[in-house]
Amino acid sequence: MTSTPRERARVQTMEDITRIGRDHLAVHGAAALSLRAVARDLGVVSSAVYRYVSSRDELLTLLVVDAYNELGDHVDAALAAAPDDDFAAQFRALGWAVREWALQEPARYALLFGSPVPGYAAPAEQTTVPGTRVIVALVQLYQRAFVAGAVVVPDTVGPPKALAESFELIRSRFGLTTPDELIARGVLVWATLFGVVNFEVFDQYGPRTFTDTKALFAHHLDVMLETIGFR
Repeated sequence: MTSTPRERARVQTMEDITRIGRDHLAVHGAAALSLRAVARDLGVVSSAVYRYVSSRDELLTLLVVDAYNELGDHVDAALAAAPDDDFAAQFRALGWAVREWALQEPARYALLFGSPVPGYAAPAEQTTVPGTRVIVALVQLYQRAFVAGAVVVPDTVGPPKALAESFELIRSRFGLTTPDELIARGVLVWATLFGVVNFEVFDQYGPRTFTDTKALFAHHLDVMLETIGFR
């Protein structure tokens, strides 16, 4: 269906608002975002912007969804370029993609995974699907590897029996056949991946603690692979 000039103009305006919002986020931070400032840089009166974005919170949601989707696209592209039959390589590709995007977009990464913005609560109906794209990619990767016999989950530390119902709900939601042990370790690896990326993005290691954080991250990925039980 061919769009009308008015529809094309609206799409272009929304893209411009998002672009300017990104710039303001990088310079001023999420808490200082202002629709009036966005309108000024857009070259219109503030009342004109409110026809497209009704509040600061709606602007934040626009930026959150935009950032989640760009991160998801970056991860999807990395997975598509990895060998189909090498699940460890796919996992590494996913991990490096998350780190690369986070270091390239620290302000947008902070919006997603940093301190909450005072007074803002992300609407689940708009942010849950884009916000779980990387998690879903991880879960699907674990499932494919398990079905292919590419993981042998260590049995040295069993999963907590108190969470058996939670694990079953996860299996049902994602259509998994993976055992509790793999789900529990997968959650640990998910938290670890974003934890080590957070430490690097937010300089939690300190400026002189490690001379090569890239080598450190590569080691972390190897440990995560071992945790999951990749052959």
